[in-house]
Amino acid sequence: MSRWKAAGIHLSANAVIGALALALIFLVWYPQPYSQAAGAGTLALLLLGVDLVLGPLLTLVVYRAGKKGLRFDLTLIVLMQLGAFAYGMHVVAVARPAFVVAAVDRFVLVAANELNAADVTKATDPAFNHLPWTGPVVVGARLPDEARLRMAMVFSGLAGKDLEKFPQYYVPYADVVGALLERATPLDEFARKHPTATPLVDAWRRSHPQYADGSVLTLPLSSRNRSLTALVERGSGTILDALEFDPW
Repeated sequence: MSRWKAAGIHLSANAVIGALALALIFLVWYPQPYSQAAGAGTLALLLLGVDLVLGPLLTLVVYRAGKKGLRFDLTLIVLMQLGAFAYGMHVVAVARPAFVVAAVDRFVLVAANELNAADVTKATDPAFNHLPWTGPVVVGARLPDEARLRMAMVFSGLAGKDLEKFPQYYVPYADVVGALLERATPLDEFARKHPTATPLVDAWRRSHPQYADGSVLTLPLSSRNRSLTALVERGSGTILDALEFDPW
């Protein structure tokens, strides 16, 4: 077998594994539109750079039919690649979006590794006292009623840990969606306020003709990486999509 054929076989096997990894990342852990806000594209690119390129390239370099120690070399390459791939998948997994928190007048995408395990277990709703593995869960968040706790939240926010980082204050999205939508901006008004976003708005409308004028609202969608503009259905509050435009 030539070294090119060996590298090709290695590449084919990696392509299958890479396709499965991409499906898990973009269809389960980082579904649209949250993959944009979470920077999943960069993470996936780094992961596949190791999986698809590094292993087959090393095979191409070291492979020579009849070479003494070839089996050891190939085994070492596979083990190194598996180790790098496992580490990469671990990084992607712990950074996955866990909750999309509707907090006052915006959505905040909270990654799994942004939440303290002890805080998660304090959630009063059983649906929110663990980190989901099947995609981010849309929830609401409410400030505590007690003045002392509200003041503590103010100081916590000043220190960088805002309401969305406290699962004990999570509530079902249906409990806050009405108040949230009252603070939303209609898509037409958003386009008038942000002329540079007009091409994005027009392109989205062309690809989604089923949504009549006035049926879509906008709200900020923030993460630790960036801010986007979430598009929300007026009646239900369902997050339809996100524009790659910083509304701030």
